[in-house]
Amino acid sequence: MDNLTPRKIVEELDKYIVGQHKAKKAVAIAMRNRWRRQRLSPELRDEVLPKNIIMIGPTGVGKTEIARRLSRLANAPFVKVEASKFTEVGYVGRDVESMVRDLTEISIGMVKSEHVEKVREKAKALAEDRLLDVLLPVPKGLRSAALEDEEKEKHKETRERLRVQLREGKLDHRYVDIEVKEKMMPFGVVSNVGLEDLEINLKEMLGNFMPEKSKRKKVRVPEALSIMRQEEANKLIDIDKVTKEAIDRAEQSGIVFVDEIDKIASRGYAQGPDVSREGVQRDLLPIVEGTTVTTKHGPVRTEHILFIAAGAFHMTKPSDLIPELQGRFPIRVELEPLGKEEFIRILTEPYNALIKQYTALLSTEDVVIDFTKDSIDEIADIAAHVNEKTENIGARRLHTVLEKLLEDISFEAPEKKNGNLVVDRKYVQEKLSEIVKDEDLSRYIL
Repeated sequence: MDNLTPRKIVEELDKYIVGQHKAKKAVAIAMRNRWRRQRLSPELRDEVLPKNIIMIGPTGVGKTEIARRLSRLANAPFVKVEASKFTEVGYVGRDVESMVRDLTEISIGMVKSEHVEKVREKAKALAEDRLLDVLLPVPKGLRSAALEDEEKEKHKETRERLRVQLREGKLDHRYVDIEVKEKMMPFGVVSNVGLEDLEINLKEMLGNFMPEKSKRKKVRVPEALSIMRQEEANKLIDIDKVTKEAIDRAEQSGIVFVDEIDKIASRGYAQGPDVSREGVQRDLLPIVEGTTVTTKHGPVRTEHILFIAAGAFHMTKPSDLIPELQGRFPIRVELEPLGKEEFIRILTEPYNALIKQYTALLSTEDVVIDFTKDSIDEIADIAAHVNEKTENIGARRLHTVLEKLLEDISFEAPEKKNGNLVVDRKYVQEKLSEIVKDEDLSRYIL
């Protein structure tokens, strides 16, 4: 994180997201402020709160992608939630605290993976020894001290030969009988109506009473090695240390991306679904403001979690949110709608550009596809035109246009081994011009 200056963060985001400089700049500053905060004195550190962000812009312009790429850059726990999934307490829907529980689970997974990686080599060696014990059990007589050294040496040599074969993959076809430990649960609560806590508590409580049951499984050697390696790694890591570190990471560097925030903005009258919208905002307020959420791993404080909210705000405005919630999102950035020029760049520039993706996918069938410059121009033009005439779904329109354009090529690719195809403007017009001309048809197909 030390070398991730705001400019560097923006440069990294530019590799995947076209344009939207204002939004990138805002998130880069918010991320750098976290790094700055960690270097303050403990008394002042607790006083500096993250500056939460609201991204305003139509669908398909890169709101979610900016937040997701940012979390990967910072190696921070990240969870994306839809505000419309939550409802006021008493209505059917998810409890707002579940977003913090989800973030904690993701953080536990991240930290556990890091700890497992540190002991990977040791766990691999232990698993290998365990598997060799299964493949070549120690003869009973060999355990006695009186046995001749020659016999012991012979067994050791055979074991080492077997180890070499195991590492070279010569035993991959063999099956072995191994014991797998699993906890038996008498029942589970299958629901999303706020009963997840009940299920967690029941399983935690009953899990302590339910003995671990060993089950014998017949599996191939590579799978047996993988199971044993996982078991050995779990024995080597300190789960309490993992939990403590994960909770700390979730609290200090977690990012919660709340999408569709405009869907819970009330327009000043309480009828139908609006009844619970303001309630959701009031339930959301303490989480964003800073509270302690009880999770099965322990209490998690939310004061320093960075919240990034996003919404199209077609029907509502950010000022329609309750004033207290507005105050908790001091930074607002507007994302620009995308036009033809941006579409051309999206198709060709990013690391994961769509043209690169489709070319790579078809190359797996030994089909080389070449998009000419004028074909890319035509695809971008059609996507922009359809967005103007129908609903504006931003860059997602490129997916629908490209899928329709390459439908026949994708279908016939397995039969066209070593085929070379050139997609030019004429080909694009042949495939798509009729659909684009017929507005009703384009509304359904593109």
